[in-house]
Amino acid sequence: MSILLPSGRGGAQARPAAAVSITDSSAECTAAVLQAPGKDDAEPPLLWSDKRFHTWNHEMRRQFGGKVFKVMLDAGFTCPNRDGSIAKGGCTFCSARGSGDFAGSRRDDLVVQFHKIRDLQHQKWPNASYIGYFQAYTNTYAPVEELREYYETILQQPGVVGLSIATRPDCLPDDVVDYLAELNERTYLWVEMGLQTVHESTSELINRAHDTACYLDAVKRLRANGIRVCAHIIYGLPQETHGMMLETGKAVAAMDVQGIKIHLLHLMRKTPMVRQYEAGLLRFLERDEYVKLVVDTLELLPPEMIVHRLTGDAPRDLLIGPMWSLKKWEVLNAIDAELKARGTWQGRLWNRD
Repeated sequence: MSILLPSGRGGAQARPAAAVSITDSSAECTAAVLQAPGKDDAEPPLLWSDKRFHTWNHEMRRQFGGKVFKVMLDAGFTCPNRDGSIAKGGCTFCSARGSGDFAGSRRDDLVVQFHKIRDLQHQKWPNASYIGYFQAYTNTYAPVEELREYYETILQQPGVVGLSIATRPDCLPDDVVDYLAELNERTYLWVEMGLQTVHESTSELINRAHDTACYLDAVKRLRANGIRVCAHIIYGLPQETHGMMLETGKAVAAMDVQGIKIHLLHLMRKTPMVRQYEAGLLRFLERDEYVKLVVDTLELLPPEMIVHRLTGDAPRDLLIGPMWSLKKWEVLNAIDAELKARGTWQGRLWNRD
């Protein structure tokens, strides 16, 4: 078998694989959008089943032939932006659980975490497959021998077809990238990195503690090894205008990344951002405002870019605002409705040059 890995944005490079055969949809998506109806037509190109954007669910069914869930894990890592090796305090929006509030409990070992979450999902989707999602904190912030133990343990669990590893761009030393490249030869692998914004003024406000150049360098090094990259961005950060947020979306559209997660900023109790909110530096986005921003962004993204997420949620007992975000399905339905009302779709305004 072979795994076909994207080479740049449009091509693919064959690599040997032990378990799965994976194809790259870049060329077919691009060709279909280039032949799509004009901007005033109401019907999008039929690329993604019943959706007007390239959903994660559609891609998983295309790749693996059925339902695939991410099993969210907390392997007990910390973050160099918290422990003082790079900075202290962490990103101001980040929760006490390192943005892994719905992951398994670090009091349980990884196998116990995996099976607890898998068993819940298995009740609804008994034939589903699974991707082990190392979510909480910085999941490459350890010696490579330790990472190998964690990752290989999850790859051995029943029904696992791949891994998704959340990390920072400044936590990818050469030996870790080499190991990720090895993993990428034999499983379906994503590395997820938080960009959040391309604006350095905002980066300082949120204490991101790396610059955009660091992010771009990490993308380049991962892509040199054919590793899929998912960029995380946040809309609603302190002091950012609609135009600034769209500039971040446009920047991601131009990067050699294969996936994107668009997050709505959630203000959670006991995070440093609470002080910024109390100082008047933060205004919550309204739901309609956020929906329009997301659709504006989808129009600019290349059609082959996989949309892993369009919003998120936070634990009700920790959320300060915006409270409308608790109704996640209403937000997603509103995004679908806005796409349809505009007669638009992902990639309609994408500039391939």
